[in-house]
Amino acid sequence: MNQIKSYIAEHQERFLTELIDLLKIPSISADKAYKKDVLKTADAIKDSLEKVGCDTVEISKTEGYPIVYAQKIIDKNLPTILVYGHYDVQPPDPINLWDSPPFEPVIKKTDKHPDGAIFARGACDDKGQMYMHVKAMEFMTATNQLPCNVKFMIEGEEEVGSANLATFVKNNTEKLKNDVILISDTGMIANDVPSITTGLRGLSYVEVEVTGPNRDLHSGLYGGAVANPINILTKMIASLHDENNHISIPGFYDNVEELSQQERAEMAKAPFNLDTYKKALDINAVYGEAGYTTNERNSIRPTLDVNGIWGGYTGEGAKTVIASKAYAKISMRLVPNQDWQNITKLFKTHFENIAPPGVTVKVTPHHGGQGYVTPIDSVGYKAASKAYQDTFGKTPIPQRSGGSIPIVALFEQELKSKTILMGFGLDSDAIHSPNEHFGVWNYLKGIETIPLFYKYFTELSK
Repeated sequence: MNQIKSYIAEHQERFLTELIDLLKIPSISADKAYKKDVLKTADAIKDSLEKVGCDTVEISKTEGYPIVYAQKIIDKNLPTILVYGHYDVQPPDPINLWDSPPFEPVIKKTDKHPDGAIFARGACDDKGQMYMHVKAMEFMTATNQLPCNVKFMIEGEEEVGSANLATFVKNNTEKLKNDVILISDTGMIANDVPSITTGLRGLSYVEVEVTGPNRDLHSGLYGGAVANPINILTKMIASLHDENNHISIPGFYDNVEELSQQERAEMAKAPFNLDTYKKALDINAVYGEAGYTTNERNSIRPTLDVNGIWGGYTGEGAKTVIASKAYAKISMRLVPNQDWQNITKLFKTHFENIAPPGVTVKVTPHHGGQGYVTPIDSVGYKAASKAYQDTFGKTPIPQRSGGSIPIVALFEQELKSKTILMGFGLDSDAIHSPNEHFGVWNYLKGIETIPLFYKYFTELSK
């Protein structure tokens, strides 16, 4: 413990500088205009993994962005840990809501991060958390304390659905063979309340298009005489929830896992203050499905949300038109046992059926993935728990997350191994939002904790 703390203290400035340099590269996978930057980031990850002592490091091409694979095998009789992460980031829009440019990282103090936080797109999701593993690897190799084998698989398409990762995994099951998968792409309850994510929601993401007249029309000459696609779209979207905020798509809840009162009572033990929650978001009330608490709504219940909606004239001033088309992007977060492809079909059928005469509807599925629950009695979970106990001085709380990492279920299906989710971010770190950030303390605490997971996983696997 003391040795790793000393190592981090000695190299702290370099660890921060290296991460900041990585965050300066706008590796936006959703926008083809940034293709060179995404590829540049893959090269940077490859160089970093070579420098920290991996014996094999390669950039594996896919139909999309490449996967950086690396490994260090010290003894085939020892356990193997597979580290997964991603180097792509979300688009930074809306740019005008950032306090500083999203790809010009700055360190500023906040209420939650009195030691400072790095503000930049990708700081927490996932460059900062992924890079903790690279630096943890550096410590273990530099001090000759790597207790087992390690493999890295860092992809560049997580933010657009990991479309090519499944093919890579299926074609490389032997290469990726492992005893446990380790991911840091989640968060924890608070810096003084460590937690380990034990469940993730699945995802179905679609885009809808409503078409009315064959061109934009003058709203005075045609208003009230033809269907307005924007009006129609908003009514259709509004109908997707009933008065209890229950999703109204037929069959949507057929396979939803209902937790027992005992399980819900255990979840309720996690520290949570509703007033603090509302204050942090600057809202005067919470909102959601009737009969469930806030923490249940955002973790164990499925949801449907509009992520974007547009159509017609949105420029400066006025333009009186009835738009020919209206669009929306919609995501559905799913719970275990809900199949994302089936949910996508149910949505498509329902949305097309509720369209009134005068418009046509097109539903385009984008991507999705299954939910996931990991047991808390596994060797991997026990090793993670012991690691957190050492560095935080507290036993971590098992916690289900509202987020989605669709490839986790795929990993278990194809590689037959469990995933441990050791996240060090906070809910307040604004991932996917303007002013995303990652605490300096959290970044360094992750580097301190990860090597202990290796140590305890190796010991408990004997």
